[in-house]
Amino acid sequence: MRFVKTDPPSFPDAPADRLLAPVPGERWQVMCGDTGHWRVGIYSPPEACLADVRELERHDCPELFLLIAGRITMVLSDGSGGVREVPLVAGQPILVQAPHSAYCPDGPHTGTCFVVERDAFTTEYREPAGWTGG
Repeated sequence: MRFVKTDPPSFPDAPADRLLAPVPGERWQVMCGDTGHWRVGIYSPPEACLADVRELERHDCPELFLLIAGRITMVLSDGSGGVREVPLVAGQPILVQAPHSAYCPDGPHTGTCFVVERDAFTTEYREPAGWTGG
């Protein structure tokens, strides 16, 4: 298990009123935010199946995922050392509080989500079997 603390401002400077350009093939790219409040980013996992998911993360606050392209399946802890898979649906957001990860069933980086999270939080990482109890 490991912990990572994210402190504000936790996002890059972004030009206002201009298109932002995410870099293809990256897992996580923070695009912009509002100091002390929120940040948004583009998420595209390299994992292509459940067996590729070696670690789940949990923030000390919820985060919102919205599928914008391709296919992504969220992997959520079931609280008993196992996981459940939730295929995302374009245009239908999911608010995630459970330990989680994801994969792109059509191959690495073939799906993309828009993610909203806080500007400050702590993240805990463990292997899936390590998430038991609350």
